[in-house]
Amino acid sequence: MIRTPLRPLARILDARARGENPDVIERENIRIRHEQMRDQARQRAEGRLLVLGMIFVAAFSVVGLRMGVLATAEPMEPRAEAPGAVILASRADIVDRHGRLLATNFETHSLYAQPPQMVDPAAAARGLAQIFPDLDEKDLYEDFTGKRKFIWIKRKISPEQMQAVHEIGDPGLLFGSRDMRLYPNGRLASHVLGGASYGREGVHAAEVIGVAGIEKYFDDHLRDPAHGNQPLELSLDLTVQAAAERVLAGGMMLMNAKGATSILMDVETGEVISVVSLPNFDPNDRPRPATSGDPSDSPLFNRSVQGVYELGSTFKIFTVAQALDLGLVNPGTVIDTRGPLRWGKHRIRDFRFYGNEMTVSKVIEKSSNIGTARLAQRIGAARQRAFLKELGMLDTTGFEIVEAATGKPLLPKNWSEISTMTISYGHGLSTSPMHLAAGYAAIANGGFKVKPTILKQHGPQLGDRVLSDPAARAARKMLRRVVTDGTASFGDVAGYAVGGKTGTADKPRRRGGGYYEDKVIATFASIFPAHDPKYVLIVTLDEPVDTIGEEPRRTAGWTAVPVAAEMIKRVAPLLGLRPTVEPVELTDIKHTNN
Repeated sequence: MIRTPLRPLARILDARARGENPDVIERENIRIRHEQMRDQARQRAEGRLLVLGMIFVAAFSVVGLRMGVLATAEPMEPRAEAPGAVILASRADIVDRHGRLLATNFETHSLYAQPPQMVDPAAAARGLAQIFPDLDEKDLYEDFTGKRKFIWIKRKISPEQMQAVHEIGDPGLLFGSRDMRLYPNGRLASHVLGGASYGREGVHAAEVIGVAGIEKYFDDHLRDPAHGNQPLELSLDLTVQAAAERVLAGGMMLMNAKGATSILMDVETGEVISVVSLPNFDPNDRPRPATSGDPSDSPLFNRSVQGVYELGSTFKIFTVAQALDLGLVNPGTVIDTRGPLRWGKHRIRDFRFYGNEMTVSKVIEKSSNIGTARLAQRIGAARQRAFLKELGMLDTTGFEIVEAATGKPLLPKNWSEISTMTISYGHGLSTSPMHLAAGYAAIANGGFKVKPTILKQHGPQLGDRVLSDPAARAARKMLRRVVTDGTASFGDVAGYAVGGKTGTADKPRRRGGGYYEDKVIATFASIFPAHDPKYVLIVTLDEPVDTIGEEPRRTAGWTAVPVAAEMIKRVAPLLGLRPTVEPVELTDIKHTNN
């Protein structure tokens, strides 16, 4: 700012010339200067007051907003947090198709020690050894009196054990809260659930991760907080699963089998309602994987998807269905079944002599290897392979547990004519029982491919058509005749019109090639009700032998079929299927004029 002089020379000289007092000019300029200084001071004060007022308004707004948030938020006890990365321990529940709990998180505690804070290490070691018999008192005492400042004692303990440790009363024994995975049904559906363990661990938290089964397959989904802890809903029915496991365990014991598996599948959705593999395990105390011996002997081995077997005569219906679909034959076409059927140095024989000729329907009913092989010759290798690929028999099933990815079918190196003939009756191609269930579902639902799934579906999930409806319908009639008049007569269940096919395949040796003479894989693949199929049931027994009669019997008709029949009796009512009278086909009547 430019100040005006108090005594400007021009005005002073002019005032003297007029005889006026020059001091008046000076006093006037002083007064004006003071007024300007006063106005400037007032403006600065007003600006400061305005800024201060705005600060007060903002501060009170923040305080009010925070009070509103606290008033609407759920009250929670404050907790001290240790520095470092946060461990997310939350994991969504797993439930069956009706919302019944299969897996959940359970709040428990870990136990650790800080030796510098311990009052009586000897008494603490003695008390802990009494509470936890697997701990050694001497080792504990050496740890407590050593140089270590932190010692893990137990990574999870029960409330009773926690109380017992409390009663020891040593301030150096401390607890950390954490979650553990709990399977309230024990061994039930153990191969589906798989199990969980701890990943990253801290004193006050531990990361729960899946190690097998569906827990590992959907690990990211179950741990993702974005899903709002919504439970993962499976297609399993807990009551059906329990009944199936009980029946299969009883059948396995009665038939002296070393292992067994069963699969119950909805033919239109591909939902697996029940899947059992025996022997099983408790996922709450999952055993360690075997490091030696036959992996299939381990209870961790899932026979339903990892058990890749030659499934024998259960494959014959695929050959006949394809021949019907291609128009090569009809159910009444007569097939030459004279044996043995020679191809080079190979000989194909039937289990017993069925006659020199049989209709296509009888080939399935009596399970003729020769008749099926002759049909395969008409189909040809290329068409057979293409059809089995469309059914999903040549690739992994895509079933949503990690073990299913290891169940890849074993194909012949050279798909020659002799391979085509042997594959037609279930030899030379190894698949899992889950593959077989999906294949039979396609026949049962009218010719549409289905994908096996462990997740609950809403409505039919039919894939591409792989078989015409007339061919599928004719195949179902043949499967029904196998039960009423053929090799699966023990499989008939009153009111449920069971249809199916038996399969007894020699078990290959683990070393040296060839097959065992007295060990078989016995399978019964069934659909019910045959006239309106709703479900497919596969029952497979590993090395069964029926010793009730005078001679030991190993074929599926004597071993797997009775087990499957008992299972259908138990589970069909649980599925809501009411016994019905099987419809009878009426003879065609032609009207004629007299």
